[in-house]
Amino acid sequence: MTHIRGDYGNGTLSDQIRSSVCRNINGLDIHYLEAGFESKNNPLVVLLHGFPELSYSWRKIILPLSELGYHVVVPDQRGFGATTGWDNSYVTDLSSFHMINLVRDILGLVSALGYKEVKSVIGHDSGAGVAGWSALIRPDVYGSVVMMSAPFTGSPTVPFNISNNEGINLEPVDTIGDDLAALERPRKHYQHYYRTRDANSDIMNSKDGLASFIRAYYHHKSADWDGNAPHPLASWTAEELAQMPTYYIMDLGDTMPEAVSKYMPTSREINSCKWLTEDELAVYVSEYERTGFQGGLNWYRSGGSVGNRQKLELFSGKKVEVPAMFIAGKQDWGIYQRPGAIDRMRDEVCPRMGDIQLVKNAGHWVQQEQPEDVINYLSDFLTGLD
Repeated sequence: MTHIRGDYGNGTLSDQIRSSVCRNINGLDIHYLEAGFESKNNPLVVLLHGFPELSYSWRKIILPLSELGYHVVVPDQRGFGATTGWDNSYVTDLSSFHMINLVRDILGLVSALGYKEVKSVIGHDSGAGVAGWSALIRPDVYGSVVMMSAPFTGSPTVPFNISNNEGINLEPVDTIGDDLAALERPRKHYQHYYRTRDANSDIMNSKDGLASFIRAYYHHKSADWDGNAPHPLASWTAEELAQMPTYYIMDLGDTMPEAVSKYMPTSREINSCKWLTEDELAVYVSEYERTGFQGGLNWYRSGGSVGNRQKLELFSGKKVEVPAMFIAGKQDWGIYQRPGAIDRMRDEVCPRMGDIQLVKNAGHWVQQEQPEDVINYLSDFLTGLD
């Protein structure tokens, strides 16, 4: 373990938050932020970011959570930030980004830090998937789990009928791409776009520049954009999905930078944004200028692959056995982008799930937009485990 980059965070992080690297973890040198490390008796809490985020995305949560008596560890996950050892090319072997391997990354880090148990694993966005799978696969290690902004729907169903030894079509061919393109206003799903070869270069070479792209993307998916008024969707059909904003259901001919640039915040909105200042935005820009986005985009490509699904079928029917909680912004469409997902999580996959907490005046970036509310929910949840 080596302390690195004393200037990490562009002067926006407390001196009590340390930036370190843990080497040789499942082929990676994992960069992580931490606080509460002074006492070896502090229970471990692990925070996992999503896309396009970094460990830095938890900056408003790390110190307050550590002040409750926890050792808080926040890694840059495979494909992101200052973690190295992953291949950032489009033609990489996607098996390294399979969910099982992402879970293994975090378990390796926990073990390398000397812990056998984790008080809670907490994930946001795609990090919620890693958190959920970590708790499902290793309930002996992870004592609880919190998913944020992305409902965790558990394992895929094994595609055969055991009693009759017959193959069954549990996952019919999804024609949503064709159906969206055939709408009167032709559209496409953002995940389909993110799997394309051009997605990374589109973002990195966007005409307005990387800083403007990140600013617009974060603004558009936040409560600051008054167009975010999410509601449940009735079904996985093109007509229903097309109700979502264009950061999820894009116009067919747009790149993502083109989609979000139409909603670039005004100078007044930028200056009044307290949850993402220009100094904080500069941290994202400097990290993504160095790495590009392909590592994170490979999560989308891997997640939709046959190989990833086949590995996860091993856990078909298994539920999350540990206490669970879900937190999201009230203005976050991510809750509803998969119709029925939040109900499946609560009613089937996580039988020990408490209340679903929807935070007012927060969109998709709930832990950045309203950190005080998130800390309060986490504090009550973790205290209730004792």
